[in-house]
Amino acid sequence: MNSGTPTKPWTLLILWAAACWQLGQPALAAEVQPVLVGVNLPMTGQVAAFGQMTWTGMQIAHNMKPEVLGRPVKLVLVDNKSDNVETANAASRLVMKEKTVAILGPSTSSQVMAAAPVSEGNQVPLVSATATNPIVTQGKKYVFRVCFTDPFQGVVAARYAYDKLGARKAAILTDISQDYAVGLAAFFRKEFERLGGKVVVQAKCATGDQDFSAQLGTIKAAGPDLLYLPNYYTEDALVARQAQELGLKAPILSGDGADAPELIKIGGPAVEGLAFTAHFHRQSASSALGREFLTRYDQARASGQLKEELTGFHALGAESYLALVDAIARAGSTEGAKIRKALAGTKDFEGITGRINIGPDGNAVKSATILKAVKGKFEFVTTIEP
Repeated sequence: MNSGTPTKPWTLLILWAAACWQLGQPALAAEVQPVLVGVNLPMTGQVAAFGQMTWTGMQIAHNMKPEVLGRPVKLVLVDNKSDNVETANAASRLVMKEKTVAILGPSTSSQVMAAAPVSEGNQVPLVSATATNPIVTQGKKYVFRVCFTDPFQGVVAARYAYDKLGARKAAILTDISQDYAVGLAAFFRKEFERLGGKVVVQAKCATGDQDFSAQLGTIKAAGPDLLYLPNYYTEDALVARQAQELGLKAPILSGDGADAPELIKIGGPAVEGLAFTAHFHRQSASSALGREFLTRYDQARASGQLKEELTGFHALGAESYLALVDAIARAGSTEGAKIRKALAGTKDFEGITGRINIGPDGNAVKSATILKAVKGKFEFVTTIEP
């Protein structure tokens, strides 16, 4: 081209387009490929509060760590509607249709057991924030959790009841439709009796029950000095209200399934003093990630984006995301087998709720806290180390 000849505008346009095609297009394509992470949670239905709190925590954690391996992370949420069949379908959709590299959730032990065959069969790691039943991970290679297990939680509850509350006679009312509740009841009873206590009544109920008067009448007649409710928040709250109406004055102790603001909304004054084993309280957040999470959560509340008090489900939701992203980074890959190996080798990860170690069995080793409902809020009582 003669430097003295003016360059026509359309010629410059063609040259610019060619340069973009040759130099810019491959880089741009690489930049926009996100790491897809599935989220399988109960956003509606019987235990919707668990899913909603866990999802909130995951979103905050995602804002804290939005990338891995130099690529953006995209969370793909599917509502399992608190139903085990829907949970299995959600897992299949996330793996087969959405092509996610891992799954966060579900919330309850029964739901995880429904989703596990999909993860195992397709070698897609599943990380539950809150499923505590030991069966969840037994015999599994691709199923993990970032919470403690029910054998530990049941022992903690029994020792608190015997040593701190002075209970010697306990009654247990168990939701037999939930694997979580059945297992936790058994672990509590075993340890309570080993300590020298006696279970005077072991009554049964089912998810969705509204009338507990027959069971509570039998319990009151036995004269226990503790009522143990290893159930979810709705049943716990309704039982507490009806126990108060019947004049049953024994203190109530529950598990982490009670850790939801709905316990107080449904139970009202009847749940005052109810204590439960839990995963987290803001007073126990000591790591850098924990402090950052608290700051972001409080900012969201102050701005009106969030209304509910912080619970262990928020914290564990965040922790499950951060632990997975950490594993993907250490794996240096989004291949299922490599992520699984990294998750199984998690050591001294400083998460939201404290230090976490995860072994090949998929279980997290960590501390527990005791919380109590006092004047409409959950107050910290103590921390128990594993």
